[in-house]
Amino acid sequence: MFNRRKFIKASALSAGLLAIDKTSMADAIPKKPTKAKNFPIVISTWDFGIAANADAWKVLSKGGRALDAVEQGVWVPEADEKNQSVGYGGLPDRDGKVTLDACIMDENGDCGAVLALEHIKHPISVARKVMEKTPHVMLAGDGALQFALEQGFKKENLLTPESEKAWKEWLKTAKYEPVMNIENKLYDKAAPQKLPGNQYNHDTIGMLAIDVKGNISGACTTSGMAYKLHGRIGDSPIIGAGLYIDNEIGGATSTGVGE
Repeated sequence: MFNRRKFIKASALSAGLLAIDKTSMADAIPKKPTKAKNFPIVISTWDFGIAANADAWKVLSKGGRALDAVEQGVWVPEADEKNQSVGYGGLPDRDGKVTLDACIMDENGDCGAVLALEHIKHPISVARKVMEKTPHVMLAGDGALQFALEQGFKKENLLTPESEKAWKEWLKTAKYEPVMNIENKLYDKAAPQKLPGNQYNHDTIGMLAIDVKGNISGACTTSGMAYKLHGRIGDSPIIGAGLYIDNEIGGATSTGVGE
């Protein structure tokens, strides 16, 4: 049965077919596709992804599914209060509220995402519940929180003293002009994405894994741009922007500033 989670994949294939004639298509497709044999594999973004990879590897090395591996892998930065770009302890928005975005996608093209979710430490797991328990791909804001609580997730304060202190320091000089984070240039003209304290205003974690069966899954989770307008959403939780999986071709995740 054709469902909405297969829509993106089908649309992409249709667009490709319109642009390629039969001759060029035949030339483009290898006669005997090669398959990598060094499974399982896990990769992720940034240096804090090393610890996340280690937890994902615990799942993969036991023959576990790639989907479980990426979910459990990104739990690590989501729970790390010292990581101010993901989950608990993430830098808040302009109003001092920590809002989280995440998405997850498996080898079947099934996917789920949450946007602007507050009070839940592991948004990636809520995104997975959206994928598995609802007919939708995305839930946002209060609706996402309501769903998370209905699924048994615990409501908690995500703003740590360290992140609150950083936010209050930012407020002292913030101009919040239309150009994204233009006030950062006051601190370092050579690196306009830096905040007070020489901190970069980007990062998140994207993770991709292939399990022993050769199936691919991916996850991407973030607290978003520091001191953003309340309700701002970046690219991370958007399927096809922050993350995409095609089990026959590969997977990709993209992280950074988000605008």
